Amino acid sequence: MIIDHIKEALVSINGEWSQKNDIYKFSAVIAQRKAFLSKKTLTYIMQFRINDENKTISFTEMLKESGMGLSAGGDADAVSPGFGFKTETYSTGFGKPREGSIVEQSNLFGKEYTYDFEWGVGRKKIEEIAQNNNYTFSYHVTSIGL
Repeated sequence: MIIDHIKEALVSINGEWSQKNDIYKFSAVIAQRKAFLSKKTLTYIMQFRINDENKTISFTEMLKESGMGLSAGGDADAVSPGFGFKTETYSTGFGKPREGSIVEQSNLFGKEYTYDFEWGVGRKKIEEIAQNNNYTFSYHVTSIGL
């Protein structure tokens, strides 16, 4: 199967695989930054759908930032004794308000993080495998119907 070729080609990239129906997801933590009692993580995520019947691979990728830690005070209307615990997750792409190519996302997050992850490598390998197996490869900036 073509997914076996793809997983073998990406074995050198540390990350986690998951699958839901015909959609495969690969994610890798590429940077972390710590501040006083808080931590933020930047994760690269690629998702693709393999349609063996039509011999197509639909591909999308994004950078996702998540963070957790302590925050001072609370809401303006709330009474807070001092510090509170705060967990937040937000991302770009996949139909969220801030959209753009992975290059634009990388430029945005590059202002806050230092990383040397080559995010284009996975996409290029999948595209190459698709072509070698007579599949059509299509890149999507936003969600592929997930």
